[in-house]
Amino acid sequence: MRVDGPVLAGPDDVRDGLWIVGGRVTYERPVGSADVRTVRGWVLPGLVDAHCHVGLDEHGAVDADTTLAQARADRDAGSLLLRDAGSPADTRWIDDRDDLPRLVRAGRHIARTRRYIRNYAEEVEPAGLVEQVRRQAGRGDGWVKLVGDWIDRSVGDLTPCWPADAVAEAIAAAHAAGARVTAHCFAEDSLQGLAAAGIDCVEHACGLTDDTIALFADRGIAIVPTLVNIATFPTIAAGAEERFPRYAAHMRALHARRYETIRSAYDAGIPIYVGTDAGGSLPHGLAAAEVAELVKAGLPPVAALAAATWSARAWLGFPGLEEGAPADLVVYPADPREDIAVLAVPDLIVLRGRPVTDA
Repeated sequence: MRVDGPVLAGPDDVRDGLWIVGGRVTYERPVGSADVRTVRGWVLPGLVDAHCHVGLDEHGAVDADTTLAQARADRDAGSLLLRDAGSPADTRWIDDRDDLPRLVRAGRHIARTRRYIRNYAEEVEPAGLVEQVRRQAGRGDGWVKLVGDWIDRSVGDLTPCWPADAVAEAIAAAHAAGARVTAHCFAEDSLQGLAAAGIDCVEHACGLTDDTIALFADRGIAIVPTLVNIATFPTIAAGAEERFPRYAAHMRALHARRYETIRSAYDAGIPIYVGTDAGGSLPHGLAAAEVAELVKAGLPPVAALAAATWSARAWLGFPGLEEGAPADLVVYPADPREDIAVLAVPDLIVLRGRPVTDA
């Protein structure tokens, strides 16, 4: 296949077309090529959803058919590399399917007992945290996922789930096992301790303040904001208002300043990546919508694109569109740097060198 058009191989690396030979990208015209399909358009590496849940819905693990539909929904929206940020389902069979996105797992969520969504997590007390981290490091693909904060019903608001010493020991154990650690965090209070303990990434991160933004920037701690999920906070607050008014007010406040928070994080130099939180209550295939949300928050379009493509792939250890890389790419009708909305309407998706329509 010949893709004829501008290839956005990096933020400042625009090339004039590429070839797909043997499922891989090349910028050298193949010798003796006679039967060539040519397509035209603007080319990006396959999009990344760095926070989704394959094999999970709002009630817990789902069956294989539902899991398959989730993975296909991401693929058909151009998301060809997924970081599964916690799932109770065994999805290893996806690795044997050439027609499904590449999947990087974080094992199963690790939560404090009765401090998370039912049927989602391995629930433990602090004394069992290190052992569970080691177990989930073995189930994952270089990532472990902690639940850093959740509503404490005795307090009526979000509070940290783990003592500082327990989380520090757990993160050290994950690092010793070769895994990076990320944590679900909505609120403010858990962030300082997680940063001090050596956390690698924080999901949602809408509780960042000036102090923790500076700390995250200094330590290179990444965030995956999932703004399409934070958009649901007013609905969550409305449902909790009667029993937990303090929590409801807190969720509304986090929602109200979400764009300001993420723009401040970007301005400080915190690495930001696209994630949607699909697979809980949200559908899959929302990466383009999340990129648009980052632009609404004030990120330049090229920075928002990088958060879903070049930078995100490098962060997860996968190539983009360099010579010899697997041909995982998306072709668009116009320049996404000029009109971010075109991410939602790809002309062609190519996975492992094959057009998805041919899979």
